[in-house]
Amino acid sequence: MNKDIATPIKTRQILEKYGFSFKKSLGQNFLIDTNILRNIVHHSHVTEESGAIEIGPGIGALTEQLAKSCQKVVAFEIDQRLLPILADTLSEYDNVKVIHEDVLKADVKSVIEEEFAGKVKDLHVVANLPYYVTTPIIMKLLEEKLPLSGITVMLQKEVADRMAAKPGTKEYGSLSIAVQYYTEASVAMIVPKTVFVPQPNVDSAVIHLAIREKPAVDVIDESFFFMVTRASFAQRRKTILNNLSSQLPDGKSKKEWILKSLEESGIEPGRRGETLSLEEFAALSNHLLPHFKQSEK
Repeated sequence: MNKDIATPIKTRQILEKYGFSFKKSLGQNFLIDTNILRNIVHHSHVTEESGAIEIGPGIGALTEQLAKSCQKVVAFEIDQRLLPILADTLSEYDNVKVIHEDVLKADVKSVIEEEFAGKVKDLHVVANLPYYVTTPIIMKLLEEKLPLSGITVMLQKEVADRMAAKPGTKEYGSLSIAVQYYTEASVAMIVPKTVFVPQPNVDSAVIHLAIREKPAVDVIDESFFFMVTRASFAQRRKTILNNLSSQLPDGKSKKEWILKSLEESGIEPGRRGETLSLEEFAALSNHLLPHFKQSEK
């Protein structure tokens, strides 16, 4: 079992055999470097007792490496044209199941219950994600609080940098906070655009998100916490006070209660959102919440 789909020659042969043409609208870029695929699997920390969920398996190059390393792989593929190709390329592996469904619309929790519950030691998402839906997919996986140990995905380098960014950097923003609230994020490797067919316009990165047992900070109301963080970055050059004043819903004496909450949180109103840590955002949202509730009445 060592045929390795991910070589330029083998990939071309498979595509020609099925007359497959890439759909730009689906963000299809297939990897043609087996060593990089093996590195992705390595960085995911899966073992022979693990289960893996893949999103967008393409012609099965990463799926194959996961099947060699994991107990079971379930892959979500949206493009019906790839189903017969996957049935062919993965025919040797009896531990792979392909589901023809858009993962953003799928009941992933039910799939996990049916396919993995009580059958694997731990569960990981490992994927080469289409660029255009990277953030919605990752946020769905995190917000649904699925029983995952980690998420290891390849995505646009710029997005990976934003997810792993620290306060005070230009990459740091509401996406960094949302991802790091749920996970410990680290960029595992940079992947050049030359190892894909067709070649994308930018380099990619593999990011590993280790799921936290509990969120990084304690907040009273998660949805309000995320509303505050998004509002704080609405216009990056504005101060936190001005952003919150213009973005949060209207209420009586709004600016006064935002100022009071900043003071209670020990945050200077002249600071910008990019300088605040997760802990400071948590304190701020917790202090703002009672004023916000009061203003709704």
